[in-house]
Amino acid sequence: MTSSSPSQPFRVAALYRFCRLDAFAALKPELAAFCCARGIKGTLVLAREGINGTVSGKGEAIAELVAHLEATPELAGLEVKYSDAAEMPFHRMKVRLKREIVTMGVDGIDPVRSAGTYVAPADWNALISDPETIVVDTRNDYEVSLGTFRGAVDPRTKSFREFPAWVEAHRQELEGRKVAMFCTGGIRCEKATAYVRSLGIEEVFHLKGGILKYLEEVPQAQTLWDGECFVFDERVSVSHGLEEGEAELCRACRRPLTPADRRAPQYAAGIACAYCHDARSEADRVRYAERQRQVELAGKRGTGPHIGG
Repeated sequence: MTSSSPSQPFRVAALYRFCRLDAFAALKPELAAFCCARGIKGTLVLAREGINGTVSGKGEAIAELVAHLEATPELAGLEVKYSDAAEMPFHRMKVRLKREIVTMGVDGIDPVRSAGTYVAPADWNALISDPETIVVDTRNDYEVSLGTFRGAVDPRTKSFREFPAWVEAHRQELEGRKVAMFCTGGIRCEKATAYVRSLGIEEVFHLKGGILKYLEEVPQAQTLWDGECFVFDERVSVSHGLEEGEAELCRACRRPLTPADRRAPQYAAGIACAYCHDARSEADRVRYAERQRQVELAGKRGTGPHIGG
């Protein structure tokens, strides 16, 4: 996949690679300049343990970026998932330096050497249908609320930092079982499986390419996925075939909302939803209402998306 279609002119690439990247800081200015020169927007995260990010641009520009990254020896073999968007799903380009490319907060975890066994999307249904398998969603609660695999355990985490504590609390339930983990694009569950294996649990598996690859490759008639998959850009969610979903963000608390959520009496576009209404003051709502008015005015003027929106 390299070219976008006329009806979906923007290519979106979700990519990562765990590797030893000692000179990661030196890559920041060069990558930022490379992307900005080609109209690419999104976020790339660099750390000593590798690269992670989601970016979007014209198909040719994204193909150039992926080829450029692959030319760096440590980054060769990137895990990349492609999808398309009708509009640019990001407002700006950011290259960030961090301690981890996906933050778990546990020292000594090395997914390069100790991650679990990859399972291809075509083989995933058989694994998670096995009664001996416990299926764990490694994403956060607001992501799980939009969709997950049938029978999957929801750890109800607010951030990935909470995942190790959940594993420790449920360790006895995992021991002696096949443990199948999944996440959006594969990066979190790759690190999660390395952590679980570090505890001495050996039969640990993860979905190669994550939910995105499953939704791309597995026919809807055969799916064990219910709902939509949250994505970290302005599309908010995707469904089978990686078509843009029906979810929208609450612009007050950034939680993804289903059509049913938007019918709740507490919902007001750009101002509040049922999840945050009681946690916001009247002054907050007045401020959000003015921001929403500016967003709508920008839309009417045709000047492009208002950044505050």
